[in-house]
Amino acid sequence: MLQPVSSFNRIGEENAFAVLARATTLMQEGLDVINLGIGQPDFPTPEHIVEAAIKALKDGHHGYTPATGILPLREAVAKDLNDRYNTTVHPDRVMIMPGGKVTMYAAIILFGEPGVEILYPDPGFPIYRSMIEFTGAKPVPVPIKEENNFAFSAEETLSLINDKTRLLIINSPANPCGGVTPKEEIDKLIKGLENFPNVAILSDEIYDRIIYDNEKHISLLAYPAYPEIQDRLILLNGWSKTYAMTGWRMGYSVWPEVLYDKVRKLAVNCWSCVNATSQYAALAALQGPQDAVDKMVKAFDRRRKKVTEKLNAIDTVSCIAPKGAFYAFPNIQKTGWKAKQLATDLLEKKGVALISGPDFGLYGEGYIRISYANSLENIERAIIRIEEFLND
Repeated sequence: MLQPVSSFNRIGEENAFAVLARATTLMQEGLDVINLGIGQPDFPTPEHIVEAAIKALKDGHHGYTPATGILPLREAVAKDLNDRYNTTVHPDRVMIMPGGKVTMYAAIILFGEPGVEILYPDPGFPIYRSMIEFTGAKPVPVPIKEENNFAFSAEETLSLINDKTRLLIINSPANPCGGVTPKEEIDKLIKGLENFPNVAILSDEIYDRIIYDNEKHISLLAYPAYPEIQDRLILLNGWSKTYAMTGWRMGYSVWPEVLYDKVRKLAVNCWSCVNATSQYAALAALQGPQDAVDKMVKAFDRRRKKVTEKLNAIDTVSCIAPKGAFYAFPNIQKTGWKAKQLATDLLEKKGVALISGPDFGLYGEGYIRISYANSLENIERAIIRIEEFLND
């Protein structure tokens, strides 16, 4: 019998894809399924980005590219970050990645091993914990609480750091809760991290441009008064959410100089490079018109308000308004249902696909995640079905 190494017994997965697969099967069997599960914009990739990819193919960009990404794209990423955050990222610190998860994988592989601890948000993106456990490191959850508007607490986060802590993962705007951590909390965190100079930071900012209510995204790149933070900061971002390019598998990261060549070697050993066509499409995304992004965010905002309004109209459900991303994380504790069973029955019996809170961590019980990357009509139909189910 084949026996893979034991570390593979610790690896998890992202249940959103399992829910998507089951929803697809039910649809093929004739059930009318409304998908509020997968975290994917329901908008097409803007036309000028698609045209740039077609042009790249016609122009002969069919071969390998540098493992770090083509220089024009790395320069464009650096310029975009510098313009938006008034910082000084150099293109030689930018790594083009085949999606956002790869940066998580690289950062956690670099720092995770038995005997060390890695802090991650909980509820949070499930691949954080999965990869931490895969490396043999101890996953230490940082509670993300409803009473804190689903933002992390700097004080609580810092209190969990000890001499075994190797990496801290933060995410704002956040998946699955939609929380946006305010500047004063990030200021406290940055100040407190001065006491822990050996802790690296992975800041997942993939939803940085999907934000509401005049909130401002605070990037960890934007702290010139604390230059030492940049020497241990790994920034995760990309094109998937902002430009509706999930299937293009385009991400980027910014690395401290001391780690950059290590990640380049990992790329050479693992994925070689990102496909050339997608890189030219990503270049057009950054350098071209941004009106499609603005329209998409405005549409998400309308849906966000409708989701919050309709969920709060259900007697046993409450939902605070998310400040970013495109997820609501309603509290279902008064329904009496366990979250995973409720999510399963809603899909099987009512054709509403969503994700249970426990799929995002230890502190997710009592909640479900609803992605409002769907039409207003479908959102309203889905919440009517949820209310009908809970009232049966």
